[in-house]
Amino acid sequence: MIPADLHRLFEAQHQASRSQVEVPLLVRRERLLRIRKMLDEHGAVLAAAVQADFGMRSPRLTEVADFFVLRNLLNQCLRKLARWMRPQRVHTPLYLRPARARIERQPLGVVGVISPWNYPVQLALAPAITALAAGNRVMLKPSELTPHTSAQLAALVDQFFSPDEFCVVQGDASIATQFSGLPFDHLVFTGSTAVGRRVAQAAAVHLTPTTLELGGKSPCLIAQDCDLADAALKIAHGKLLNAGQTCIAPDYVLLPRGREQAFAQAYRAAVARLYPTIIGNPDYASILTKRHLARLRQMLRQAQSLGARVDVMGPAQAQPGEAAASLWSDAAERQMPPALVFGATSEMQLMQEEIFGPILPVITYERLDDVVAALNAGPRPLALYWFGSDENVRDGILRRTVSGGVTVNDTLMHIAHDNLPFGGVGDSGWGAYHGEQGFLRFSHQKSVLLQSRWSMGALFYPPYGPRLDRVMGLLRRWL
Repeated sequence: MIPADLHRLFEAQHQASRSQVEVPLLVRRERLLRIRKMLDEHGAVLAAAVQADFGMRSPRLTEVADFFVLRNLLNQCLRKLARWMRPQRVHTPLYLRPARARIERQPLGVVGVISPWNYPVQLALAPAITALAAGNRVMLKPSELTPHTSAQLAALVDQFFSPDEFCVVQGDASIATQFSGLPFDHLVFTGSTAVGRRVAQAAAVHLTPTTLELGGKSPCLIAQDCDLADAALKIAHGKLLNAGQTCIAPDYVLLPRGREQAFAQAYRAAVARLYPTIIGNPDYASILTKRHLARLRQMLRQAQSLGARVDVMGPAQAQPGEAAASLWSDAAERQMPPALVFGATSEMQLMQEEIFGPILPVITYERLDDVVAALNAGPRPLALYWFGSDENVRDGILRRTVSGGVTVNDTLMHIAHDNLPFGGVGDSGWGAYHGEQGFLRFSHQKSVLLQSRWSMGALFYPPYGPRLDRVMGLLRRWL
């Protein structure tokens, strides 16, 4: 796509959003129903595209990780949209009565969405769905690293929507740069912290507000009284879903000193239960590209060279049929076995960067106070996971640390709760969406004061004198 086409699409949406400021409930619902129809009728095509981009990523995994989330979001929006749109009456203070006041929720206009490759359907359509529910027009720029999925999204959105309602822009990183510089009314970016900074800088030129869903190193904090077998299973599920290519995947484990062997045994058993085979298992996703895989392998090599112990999980492997041998070979090469890393230190790359793969460092501790101090000294994570049974200790940790979100005695699940806002803090992003929080994020909350003919405002008009002194004296006693 050339810049002129990009600006033409934006201008069409911008003009449409200004000519139809009020977007009725029926119009919004009908747009959401079109997305539901698109998923129902073409979900298999999209899942096949995701499989083609990853090489090994079963349609069932895409159903769980992408489509289920989107269908749930659509159901929630359709069910609650009328209430979300309703003007909100607010209390009017004594000195403004008998005036009345309300907050009207209006569309912002044109919302841009830059989505990542790791959940290429869910993270593209979820913010788009919420922005459409809020009455906006949407321009979507999906990742160039999942070209099959991006092409299918573009074709389907073009089939179900007019370009001035919802459109998909395809292209490489240079197009994404130009896209982020458009004067949107709001811009959503999901991706790395480094790229998020550049997106925020580009948006700031036009004072475009942004929602940045970034990443970071999300810890699993295991308490002394934790059931290790249960925790290891839930950590393995959260870590290995999509082969660790998840923004809120556990990035490292904080474990009481002396329990290393027990945790390693429990984690190995959990991996074997979830993934009886690794290579050739369609439920265990490939690392997206050879470049991403090379980075992960370099992390392990460097950790070993600096004295860490790497424990690779290696259950028995499947073999491909003849017809699938060629495709299987390339995709299977990128199915990286899970690994635990003991003795990781701060100078290692895997403790400095978000891992985004099936490598899990295990850091031991003696005192929880030291853990809290270390967490507060670093960038604030997108997620924090606590495993233990002592509620007082748990609540103390939650009060003394800051993270985008928390799941207690599990991983990932807070993102699935309809009524919990999802977003980061600090280096892990800003702005939260999902559910009503997302609707409000993509709406302008306009303040409206309805003055009464019996207004007392004239009591505050100049010229000032004894009358104003009496009024202010009364107000000081009442307020």
